[in-house]
Amino acid sequence: MAKVKTNFLFKILLVACCFISVNSYSQDTTHRKKIGLVLSGGGAKGFAHIGVLKVLEKAGVKIDYIGGTSMGAVVGGLYASGYNATQIDSIFEYTNFDELLQDYIPRTSKSFYEKRNDEMYAVSLPFSKFKIGVPIALSKGMYNYNLIAKLTHNVRHIRDFNKLPIPFVCVATDIEKGEEVILRKGYLAQAMMASSAFPSLFSPVEINGKILIDGGVTNNYPVEELRKMGAEIIIGVDVQDDLKDREALNDATRILVQITNLDMINKMKEKVKLTDVYIKPNVEDYGVISFSEGKEIIKKGEEAALLKIDQINELGNQTNPNPLQFVKNETSILNLKKIELTRLDNYTRAFILGKLRLKTGKKITYQDLKNGINNLNATQNFSRINYTIDKFEDGDVLQLNLVENNTKTFLKIGLHYDDLYKSALLINLTQKKIMFKNDVLSCDLILGDNIRYNLDYYIDNGFYWSFGFKSWYNTFNRNVANDFRDGEILNQLGVDKLNIDFSDFTNQAYMQTVFIQKYLIGAGIEYKHLKIETATIENGDSVFEDSNYFNIFGHLKYDSFDNKYFPKSGWLFYGDFKSYLYSSNYTGDFNEFSVAKGEISFAQTLFKKLTVKVQSEAGFKIGNESVDFFNFVLGGYGYNAINNFKHFYGYDYLSVAADSFIKSNFTFDYEIFKKNHINFSANYANLEDGLFRNGNWLSKPKFTGYAFGYGVESIVGPIEVKYSWSPELPKGYLWVSAGFWF
Repeated sequence: MAKVKTNFLFKILLVACCFISVNSYSQDTTHRKKIGLVLSGGGAKGFAHIGVLKVLEKAGVKIDYIGGTSMGAVVGGLYASGYNATQIDSIFEYTNFDELLQDYIPRTSKSFYEKRNDEMYAVSLPFSKFKIGVPIALSKGMYNYNLIAKLTHNVRHIRDFNKLPIPFVCVATDIEKGEEVILRKGYLAQAMMASSAFPSLFSPVEINGKILIDGGVTNNYPVEELRKMGAEIIIGVDVQDDLKDREALNDATRILVQITNLDMINKMKEKVKLTDVYIKPNVEDYGVISFSEGKEIIKKGEEAALLKIDQINELGNQTNPNPLQFVKNETSILNLKKIELTRLDNYTRAFILGKLRLKTGKKITYQDLKNGINNLNATQNFSRINYTIDKFEDGDVLQLNLVENNTKTFLKIGLHYDDLYKSALLINLTQKKIMFKNDVLSCDLILGDNIRYNLDYYIDNGFYWSFGFKSWYNTFNRNVANDFRDGEILNQLGVDKLNIDFSDFTNQAYMQTVFIQKYLIGAGIEYKHLKIETATIENGDSVFEDSNYFNIFGHLKYDSFDNKYFPKSGWLFYGDFKSYLYSSNYTGDFNEFSVAKGEISFAQTLFKKLTVKVQSEAGFKIGNESVDFFNFVLGGYGYNAINNFKHFYGYDYLSVAADSFIKSNFTFDYEIFKKNHINFSANYANLEDGLFRNGNWLSKPKFTGYAFGYGVESIVGPIEVKYSWSPELPKGYLWVSAGFWF
């Protein structure tokens, strides 16, 4: 009986021990303390967050909640959406931060009007009530927005940040009320952008009617929000500056950061008390825009985390690390079902859709979306551009939120020098919405050795036909080896050069549209007054030409060059046809005739910094023998060519002329360091009357020329020096061109 009782007690004790053991194990697994990670703002110094994340992952630390501000919101948001530290490192490594800070808009995203606009003026300033303003920020942040939207594709439909792979919160600042705004819901990319909209660098972001800027102004370390979410242990990474002395405050961004940090530095003493593992990377030698030093800053983050490795290891599980999986977005596709727009006062839906070039009912890539947004941004018609991608049926709806630019008037300035037009100061006044929606009026006054003007009024109707009117006056004076009469005057006078006064007054009415979303096709009518005279002839008729002309024209153009002056990639095709139907006929030689010309060229980078550009041009006159003033004239470089004037290395400006020509040019350009180029060019041409009728265009080139050059891409435009020569001539020419061509 005692033995049975003993066995029974032993069994009870064994079951109890097992229960206690199982219960203890259950508590260990189900009551693991929740870990929150808080990441402060600090601009480029926030790269240190990536280094810390690498150490945490290696130690097997599982993050349950993430909170961040500014760059901390960007890194934290990416981590929360499913990326691990190594992939975030890779993302930033391949980000072009020059483009990010400058609101880079690819040249291919600009219309032909916008390309011309951006390649003439060195400075563009808002102008209202005879007062010059300054832009609200250096960048709208569209490069950032497009990138983050693509990266967060896998969570694009999630509107509650608690439902992300890791629950997330970030902080922004309501600029109107000076209050912090906690962002727990919404479109993740938009929230990350609002939290990181550093004042003066990036434009504010509008969310739910609030104008938001960088959260670092009001709460740069949202540790309290993680406690509210349920975090029991807080790991904090603080990359914000401490107060600096006068020697360290040596640029505008450092001063601005110090101003925004004054309040936060005092608050940090209390916030640190709420942090269990406080990591302070040594990044005081870096600034908020030290993006080029990203690798070093990441290393600083790793070093700081390793100083706390004992505390980190206590929170981790090195034998069973659990890094997040990389989310591949390179081929992410949007099934675009609808496009919804905010109501606009000055621009039609057709204008917006024409710029977006996106069609509903089709699948699009994020590159397509980025291109469309860049097209809109290039118009400069909108002070803020935001979008969200929402779920609609079995696809996506693009919600596009545009805020029209209140500034409709701009003052623009350009500078230029070349050996034909000499020194010139360009003053432009641009006015948008003169009479109709989508319209723009641009007036150029060019002051200097040769006073000129350009006027352009254009109504952009997007997909539909657009209309415009152009007027310009162009004049120059120069000693040239061309008398526009096939050498007749030069032979009579027994001289090799004439001092020519040339003036061209032209007015055009035209219409144009984009064809197959790539080609510009246009047509119109043109009135031109041409006057050519010389002071070389003292006795006799010194006026060669003083006639009015009327013609109709059409053209087709495609231009995908990434840079007009130093292209590294892209194609250009241009075809133009003009039929001259009437002239007041000053010389008595006019008969109806037509001129056809075309150009095709491409650029390709052969090696990392070596680019080749190949260009071919041809033109010819059609019809009866007529005036020679619209012949093709070759020579010179670096000036804005009009009518049928063409650049040609080795020959002086306006040296040789005929009614037909064919020309090829090869340029090898090497970028020795950023925006500094050395290049070698060779061009070959055949030029004579009736060139294509007699078949001589296939013969050995009669005109050849070569050039060595050095060029710099500056804020006022390209600055170039070229020495050119031709085997057919006894001397070479040194040409200098500075500033955008106009």
